[in-house]
Amino acid sequence: MDIITKYNTQDRLLVAVDCIIFGFDGHQLKALLVKRNIDPDRGKWSLMGGFVHQDESTDEAAQRVLHHLTGLQTTYMEQLYCFSNVDRDPASRVVSIAYFALINIKDYQERIHDEHEARWFPLDQIPDLVFDHTEMLRKAKERLQQKVANQPIGFELLPGKFTLPQLQNLYEAIYETPLDKRNFTRKILSLDILNKLEEKEKESSRKGAFYYVFDRDKFSRLHQEGVKFI
Repeated sequence: MDIITKYNTQDRLLVAVDCIIFGFDGHQLKALLVKRNIDPDRGKWSLMGGFVHQDESTDEAAQRVLHHLTGLQTTYMEQLYCFSNVDRDPASRVVSIAYFALINIKDYQERIHDEHEARWFPLDQIPDLVFDHTEMLRKAKERLQQKVANQPIGFELLPGKFTLPQLQNLYEAIYETPLDKRNFTRKILSLDILNKLEEKEKESSRKGAFYYVFDRDKFSRLHQEGVKFI
């Protein structure tokens, strides 16, 4: 049997990508969900996804899906896991490659939000999701908690300039636990990866809190030395 004949006799299946999109509103970590507009499970909440085209990789497909829903071209995204249970999609045999992305909610385009009946849900208020999307979301949250301990990907969820209380709020939201303010501030500042600005945020308190920006060059040097981030 030649190779072409062998290929032609193999089973065919569909390959999809599903995107778990996280955002942070300053207090809560949220996931972006859409209302499913096709059968099966029309009208139920779902992750945003789509099938992989013949002329694109799964990474390219995931970026296309992300841009279609958020209007954003560049953001943090990584492949999470392959979901391949035989009966995961009742409509057909579909293997899904899940990705998770981190975006700044303020960059998100509300126009696209309306077009797709999309909505941000706090992670403790996630509704019932179609297929195995609840499991996808759970794995994505676990991966995020693991990675922020060693890599500064959490900054992708913040605006370009932020205060130390805002940064602490983010990590408390990710780990779902309160952190000691004094210890957190001492640890973060000891890493010397933040540059302090002269500008203050004064909406939260009369005294105000200084803004900081993340210095990627300083972190790169720190990372090469093997220093743990958080």
